[in-house]
Amino acid sequence: MHAWPASEVPALPGKGRDLRIHDTATDGLITLDPGPVARIYVCGITPYDATHIGHAATYNAFDLVQRVWLDTKRQVHYVQNVTDVDDPLLERAARDDIDWVALAEKETALFREDMTALRMLPPRHYIGAVEAIPGIVPLVERLLASGAAYELEGDIYFSVEADPDFGKVSRLDAATMRLLSAERGGDPDRAGKKNPLDPMLWMAAREGEPSWDGGSLGRGRPGWHIECVAIALDHLGMGFDVQGGGSDLAFPHHEMGASHAQALTGEFPMAKAYVHAGMVALHGEKMSKSKGNLVFVSKLRRDGVDPAAIRLALLAHHYRADWEWTDQVLQDAVARLDRWRAAVSRPDGPSAEALVEEIREALAHDLDAPTALAAVDRWAALQEERGGTDEGAPGVVSRAVDALLGVAL
Repeated sequence: MHAWPASEVPALPGKGRDLRIHDTATDGLITLDPGPVARIYVCGITPYDATHIGHAATYNAFDLVQRVWLDTKRQVHYVQNVTDVDDPLLERAARDDIDWVALAEKETALFREDMTALRMLPPRHYIGAVEAIPGIVPLVERLLASGAAYELEGDIYFSVEADPDFGKVSRLDAATMRLLSAERGGDPDRAGKKNPLDPMLWMAAREGEPSWDGGSLGRGRPGWHIECVAIALDHLGMGFDVQGGGSDLAFPHHEMGASHAQALTGEFPMAKAYVHAGMVALHGEKMSKSKGNLVFVSKLRRDGVDPAAIRLALLAHHYRADWEWTDQVLQDAVARLDRWRAAVSRPDGPSAEALVEEIREALAHDLDAPTALAAVDRWAALQEERGGTDEGAPGVVSRAVDALLGVAL
């Protein structure tokens, strides 16, 4: 599977700062110190309703992570998956009487278009669950052979008790885990499981549903969590720098994935930091496909909204915050974009060296984009009020905003 084209990232003078970011597993800020190549895995979409503003906010957060790392003169090895076979996708395809493969391909293509328009830097490896199956099957077989997995009526389950560090990602109690498991694709009430929280690794073939040859596992399809584990281990290895996604993935997805990987390798942790973006609401409720309260990036673009304004609307909120999309949020972003573009359109202006450092400092401190935006606002206000004599300043600001915030002025 191919990703989308990369927009050019301007090189800035000097060097950025190492990133301090909130780690869910420790519930605190940690300083990331990757090697020459920083490694990040971000969980991708299940392609049946893409791309809504909630998606865009999540991928914007991890785009900022990449930009901070690039500004430190590191390379970035970014991997993202596409869950192109799963129950929600199959259910949507059946509802709309459309082939599930065609639906996945259509929505994935739309996602690529939206990511390109928003200037999100693409992953080096963009891998679908279906194409990952040949690498998933041997992992499930290894877990079975080691006693970390078991068979139940043809399905294969992972035993959470096989990982002594299970629970360290989300830090939730068992009752909360069971509740969230039921809400988020698990089956805690299925009879015969060793532990209600045990997640499925391999689902035996069901009539009328797609399945693949699983070798000794029989025909079937992979569970949700093992998909990401197989892709991450194949392309990044254990101990990569950041595992990212929305806050709703901390449990069960990232918790289970970490346990799968740790049971397979005997190493801990799977990722040095588990980083989670907040949820976006509409009309007082979290945006979700089930509720149908979605604002789509493609619809905004068709309505003539500049993608740079959409991106500024996302950046106006701290990535970990839960917030609500409103018409005012978008109007404010459009107005800010107009002010910034007017400010950099002049031949000279106030010195911009301090501004670049302010943006760097804000982003290095847990991706504080709102503070970075406020710094640019102040420079633009000075430009409007009294201008300046630095002929290179508008160009410096334009390049810095592009390189660090992904907004083309």
